[in-house]
Amino acid sequence: MASGIITMTKNENKMKDKKEKHKAKNKENFEQQIDILQKEKDELLGKLQRVSADYANFQKRAPRQIAESIAYEKESIIKTLLPVLDNFEHTLQNGDATENTEALLKGIQIVYDQMLDVLKSHGAEQIKAAGENFDPATHQAVMQKTDSEQPDNIILEEFQKGYRIKDRVIRPSKVIVNKLPQDEESSKETEDNQ
Repeated sequence: MASGIITMTKNENKMKDKKEKHKAKNKENFEQQIDILQKEKDELLGKLQRVSADYANFQKRAPRQIAESIAYEKESIIKTLLPVLDNFEHTLQNGDATENTEALLKGIQIVYDQMLDVLKSHGAEQIKAAGENFDPATHQAVMQKTDSEQPDNIILEEFQKGYRIKDRVIRPSKVIVNKLPQDEESSKETEDNQ
């Protein structure tokens, strides 16, 4: 019986030793995993700090770059307007000496055409109005008139020119729109269909 107890104790000791070795291996593996995870965490934290610093620099830099870009564009526009202003000044100075109003008007027309060219160089163009169908997106009706010789909803006159840059309206044209009475409109449609 004593030999059975000794055998059991040896077996228990062997099992304890295996468990201890297994625990030691697990502990070693866990420590290695902790070291690996710690390194990954440190790398990610470093990356996050760099990205945060880059973003903070971007936030400081972006408004300055926008302001510089706007200032540059303003300067560019003003430089293109200066020759027009010079010609306007020249025309006004010579207007007193010129008794010929035709020559004065020609000078003003040249300055006007030059100004339109400057606007075109910046992508702005006039909106066509007179004789066109009324379009509330590009025209602003300031008055209605009735002209039975013109179609309904056609622009008869333009009070103030409108301008756009590409498809964006800067200022709509102020116009007078033809508005036929209902009975005239229907009779005119009948005449047109016949």
